[in-house]
Amino acid sequence: MILSARPFRYPFSILLASAMLALAPLPAMAAPATTAANAAFGVDQLMSTLAQRKSGRVLFTETKHLALLDQPVQSSGELRFTAPDHLEKRTHTPKAENLVLDGDMLTIERDGKRYTMPLQNYPEIAAFIESIRATLAGNRDALERYYKLGVEGRASRWTLTLTPADSRMAAAVSQVRIDGRQDALEQIEIRQADGDRSVMKIRPAAGR
Repeated sequence: MILSARPFRYPFSILLASAMLALAPLPAMAAPATTAANAAFGVDQLMSTLAQRKSGRVLFTETKHLALLDQPVQSSGELRFTAPDHLEKRTHTPKAENLVLDGDMLTIERDGKRYTMPLQNYPEIAAFIESIRATLAGNRDALERYYKLGVEGRASRWTLTLTPADSRMAAAVSQVRIDGRQDALEQIEIRQADGDRSVMKIRPAAGR
């Protein structure tokens, strides 16, 4: 079944969260040797760290704060990434759902049904995906074609802020905030233009 635009018009949080596996913990790295090294930490250094991750699997817990609901909605499951363009989000609770991105095709499985979304039909989402791939590749120039980047802190504790540079994307997502330390992701917060937001906490999967 080819997916219509309306039910899943902006699956930004789904795709970003999967792509951020690049920020999942890597093998232990030495701490910065000097204060000067910390002071020099910025976008280039963070992109270099992200580019090291070629594949990964982590567990997630996501809390969505939606204006239409009185209480937050929580879900949990696992995320998988394999370079260069395979992303998966497998939700286990409260309801099973699988989302798989292969190249230009997004597939969604839920309630025994399978939907397919060709990204070429959705320019805003396609641009978003390309920005993810640029992040995974550590390609700052490509990333900045879609976002304004901001990095605060130092290698031991940093925050990366992504602000859409394109008005069409800005109509859906106002800002993405990623908190981490060294090469480990701790939290992703996605703020939508309509006021809704989601907070995803990520932890390593056992035996990975």
